[in-house]
Amino acid sequence: MSPNGLDAKTFFERVEGITYNDFILLPGHIDFALNEINLETNLTRNIKSKMPVVSSPMDTVTESRMAISLALSGGIGVIHYNNTIEEQAKEVRRVKRFENGFITEPVVLSPNHTIKDVDMLKEMYGFSGIPITEDGTLDSRLVGIVTKRDTDFEEDRNKKLKDVMTTQLVTAPAGISLAEGNRILKESKKGKLPLIDKQGRLVSLMSRTDLLKNIDFPYASKNKDKQLIVGAALSTREEDKERLAELAKAGLDVVVIDSSQGDSVFQISMVKYIKSKYPQIDVIGGNVVTAKQCKSLIDAGVDALRIGMGSGSICITQDTLSVGRAQGSAVYHTAKFSREYGNIPVIADGGIAHIGHIVKALSLGASTVMMGGLLAGTSESPGEYFYEGGVRVKKYRGMASHEAMERGGGKRYMSDKDRIKVAQGVSGTVVDKGSVVHLVQYLMQSLLHSFQELGCKNIQELHKGLADGTLRFERRSQSAQIEGSVHNLYSFKEPHLGLLRMNR
Repeated sequence: MSPNGLDAKTFFERVEGITYNDFILLPGHIDFALNEINLETNLTRNIKSKMPVVSSPMDTVTESRMAISLALSGGIGVIHYNNTIEEQAKEVRRVKRFENGFITEPVVLSPNHTIKDVDMLKEMYGFSGIPITEDGTLDSRLVGIVTKRDTDFEEDRNKKLKDVMTTQLVTAPAGISLAEGNRILKESKKGKLPLIDKQGRLVSLMSRTDLLKNIDFPYASKNKDKQLIVGAALSTREEDKERLAELAKAGLDVVVIDSSQGDSVFQISMVKYIKSKYPQIDVIGGNVVTAKQCKSLIDAGVDALRIGMGSGSICITQDTLSVGRAQGSAVYHTAKFSREYGNIPVIADGGIAHIGHIVKALSLGASTVMMGGLLAGTSESPGEYFYEGGVRVKKYRGMASHEAMERGGGKRYMSDKDRIKVAQGVSGTVVDKGSVVHLVQYLMQSLLHSFQELGCKNIQELHKGLADGTLRFERRSQSAQIEGSVHNLYSFKEPHLGLLRMNR
């Protein structure tokens, strides 16, 4: 019986560019349960992750909170460089020093703050157990703690914390082990355990909730020293060698050379410099969309490639410059070349608008997907929530938007010193999506179902089907795309990631 659909080679060896929406994958044979599927994959030649999810190095997407949460969930975060060297290195150190159960830089308030300030922190960060120090900084003595039980039934939210805080504290000396701290928490039946130095100053905090994360996150992305894995971005400019030196001291695992067009003498030179100076750090090169671009960077020594040019939801490069490539075609052709020319993993960067696009990117040869817009708006992304038209949103902007370039984002586009700046991105807002932990769990559960429908137990089997032609593709006409979505209803309520609040 001749197979239905087309193999990838036949389907993609055409003149026109193919996007994720232009095709559908045909089902395979199911002979296994969901719990037999393994989503482990290679981020780079040397770094594996349990989930194929990477966060984009954008200043409205990834700082330490996002990187920690993604690494705990089995993915990896890449911290942006639209900041000072010291700030970026500090974000990396926060990830590397993170240990489940220890909060190394707790938020603190002073006795003269009010319950309203606690409410604001709860709204911002999702927690309400706040240590109180003499002057509201970590450099002064711990004098109390405020928890929900201290504030829940207080009608006057302007009441000062010195009037409601708990002063009879159970504390422990800084430097105790996780096991010892856990024992004290169990015996004291407290939710928080402040760790103090000899002068009584708060050093860190242990949380019963965070201790449970050791059980909740069995697939965390860690290195051989049991530290969470983290990436950071930098440009190809000479001064970024100084930035890289500080990132290396902070314990960086992988560096992303962040450029809109990666096939340049500047990036090749930077790749060679990093590989010779810091062999312990893996290098992700890009962005590229053609086999020729891939060859240049693979020859230079990259450990992975970042694929995409102009396909992001806030990117207007293709409209502005008429240069780029449809993302489906870009991922297929670069992954095919990179697999045959050194077996280099590729990261599909951009164009992931919803869950189905993740499996499509992987089916075209990507080992991981990098997401910006899908992760923006989560509680772990940088920035504050505000209301727009009655909807709770966060700001999301392209790194080549005028707004981001004013803060240094133009380094990615070799334009930070241009007198006239040409925007290749826009600024906008995205709806509140809740915690990224819950979001990723939802995305990965959906991905498991996709793999089962395709008859593939892992990403390696999916790539094997791509290579040998057993994975079948079919073109989707405009009518087919309409048919495959919700239609012919008077009204309906669509499941929306912005409304996801699973166990929040």
